[in-house]
Amino acid sequence: MLMADVFRLLVRESSLLAPDLSSFRRQETGFLLVNLFVLAALLLSHTLFSSYLGVPPAILVAVLTAGFLANVIELIWLQGAETLSAVGMVVLTWMSIGLGLTLAFALATLSYRQDIQYFALLAVPIVQSAFRFSLRAAVFVVAVSDLLLLFWVWNYFRLHPPADVVEYIEAGTIAAIYSMVGILVWILVNHLRDRQGELQASLVELDQAKEKLLAEEKLAAMGRLSSAIAHEIRNPVAMVCCALATATREGLTEPERHEMFDIAAREASRLEKLTTDFLRYARPKPPAKEPADLADSIAYVADICRPRAAGRSVEIRLEACGRLPAEMDSGQVHQALLNLVMNAIDGSREGDTVILRGTAQNGEVRVEIENTNGPIPESAAQQVFEPFFTTKPSGTGLGLAIARSIARSHGGDVVLARNEPEVIAFRATFPASAEVRENRG
Repeated sequence: MLMADVFRLLVRESSLLAPDLSSFRRQETGFLLVNLFVLAALLLSHTLFSSYLGVPPAILVAVLTAGFLANVIELIWLQGAETLSAVGMVVLTWMSIGLGLTLAFALATLSYRQDIQYFALLAVPIVQSAFRFSLRAAVFVVAVSDLLLLFWVWNYFRLHPPADVVEYIEAGTIAAIYSMVGILVWILVNHLRDRQGELQASLVELDQAKEKLLAEEKLAAMGRLSSAIAHEIRNPVAMVCCALATATREGLTEPERHEMFDIAAREASRLEKLTTDFLRYARPKPPAKEPADLADSIAYVADICRPRAAGRSVEIRLEACGRLPAEMDSGQVHQALLNLVMNAIDGSREGDTVILRGTAQNGEVRVEIENTNGPIPESAAQQVFEPFFTTKPSGTGLGLAIARSIARSHGGDVVLARNEPEVIAFRATFPASAEVRENRG
């Protein structure tokens, strides 16, 4: 129970103990590679400078090799590990620190010399503890390292008198350096942890501010929509009321009375169309997707729009590139394309040409509806998809909004692709059929 409490305390007080295995693996791999480099460098230096340091004893080479292999085994195991709990990370870290301390003391003892180059191995456990654990744990590892170093010097001269004061001073200097390194690393890491906490807090505040802005934008959009609905409905209702009131006055001739009734009927019809369009936009039906050829839909819409275009002396030209297989609700797609084409016809001048161009690209099918009466003013271009925004005297401002809503419900979109002095083009995209995507993949 006490050991479990210690583990929980260490995990809770960790500085930058990685919260996930991939991060821990990267950190631990760095420490292991440094340890392997130091071990190899020490063995190489002892071998190259054997005339000064003496030929390394076989047992020293064996222990150093065992330590090297232990680090290699841990490195290989770590790369293949799939899961490791926080407590497991703490245990593995302490095992690695313990191995480093033990190896340094053992190699220094087996070297049979007063030189203490093997205590360079103490640097990695000290940095590791300062990087991973609380200040108390880091100070503990630093204290153990310094005690091992000082004890080794004392024990060496106890077995090999007389004592050399210079060696004590050298050992004390190294111990002081290790202490400063451990404390400084912990301070820097702790500073990083505080900064990380501040960054996380800032991100939380940013997310909260974003949610608040989105909520306010939704309310503002709802207000604009409500205002637009009230404005659009008020006009035909006022006209109906005015026409009916006028029709009931005395002194009107029969033709005048019929004219008032006709005005009321036309405005009532316009009001019905307006409410129908609004309901279609506000409560769109989920598309009933079936395999279909978008090229057929383009041709169909072009045919039914030609009489309207001919009445305005506008030509419709079709440029569909072969078959355009898609999973779509043909009725809804017809409605979306019809809105786009009628919008292009209404925006064209006498003698202009409206082009319907179908293509397939990047796993989607595209329809571009292009006319040559441009450009749309920048202020209007930013609002063309907003409900009830229109520049046409008799428009409801829902055609483009409905077309985009239909395309998005299919997984596509409608965008203003080109807005140039001679060309305005709206592009409707729909996902290609699953068969096309598989063949393309």
